[in-house]
Amino acid sequence: MAEARKRVLVVGGSGYLGQHLLQGFSRGAGSERYALAFTHHRPSPPAELVDAVSPVLPFRVDLRTGDGFDAISTAFGQPDVVVNCAALSVPRTCEMDPAAAMSINLPSSLVYWLSSFKNNNSLLIHLSTDQVYEGVRSFYKEDDEALPVNMYGKTKIAAEKHIIANCSNYAILRSSIIYGPQTISPVTKSLPIQWIDSALKQGQEVEFFHDEFRCPVYVKDVVNVIIALSKKWISDGKQMQLLLNVGGPNRVSRFQMAETVARIRGYNHSLIKSVSASSVNRGVISPADISMDISILIRVLGINPCSFEDGVRSTLEISDRS
Repeated sequence: MAEARKRVLVVGGSGYLGQHLLQGFSRGAGSERYALAFTHHRPSPPAELVDAVSPVLPFRVDLRTGDGFDAISTAFGQPDVVVNCAALSVPRTCEMDPAAAMSINLPSSLVYWLSSFKNNNSLLIHLSTDQVYEGVRSFYKEDDEALPVNMYGKTKIAAEKHIIANCSNYAILRSSIIYGPQTISPVTKSLPIQWIDSALKQGQEVEFFHDEFRCPVYVKDVVNVIIALSKKWISDGKQMQLLLNVGGPNRVSRFQMAETVARIRGYNHSLIKSVSASSVNRGVISPADISMDISILIRVLGINPCSFEDGVRSTLEISDRS
């Protein structure tokens, strides 16, 4: 008798990373095939996504109340792996409504649901953020003190602490800006590389910060990290308590990001205007330098994320074909 497929639940599966992740898991073959399900908060799941990764079970879930998790227990069962991609991730929105941000970003209903299974042994992979760091120096390590300067970062560090206190099997991934191609069912939020490309293509002069640094990570590298962690848990059966920085290898400013797009496309570099982040009031404090050291990620999983230039090149090539 064939071994039952391992069950993977993607919470927030209709979002940007969630859709790419479902695609990644659906491409498994043979012994690596997975039974897939995802949660969404829309009135109905995106049909293009369901068709593309079929078979997959969509479930409408309210993360604030936990409504909908019981339906997953009944129709799908206990997942072997749960990936939590769901978040209110726009810093200014979190600043304007901190209660809503905390109710969504602190996954108490998800953790409570997982604890309801007699075999409380699912691996929870939770997406956190580089914005848990204060931003006063370069290349933060995982054991550096987390001192977030805005509400988004505060909700995400609260989530990390909740998971560490209440789960015995987890991997927390502090991700930088995730960029890459558009999703199967297009997301409405602005994608950074596509936005830069569109503005420069139209010949617009655009201002970019020269003094705000990140380690943007290509979406397919994030997918590879999550699938590698899932396989490690499924094959080894050893509980994890991991906290990993997940960024790209390059520390770049917004200005340098735009320059990279212009160089690849052949746009006029004079369109890119360098300004200080302090010159703009965005309604939220933004950390200046939250670049991350990813040496533990490379050592634990053997994954070397692609360079920013290579990721941008791949993103634009895929965009041109679509």
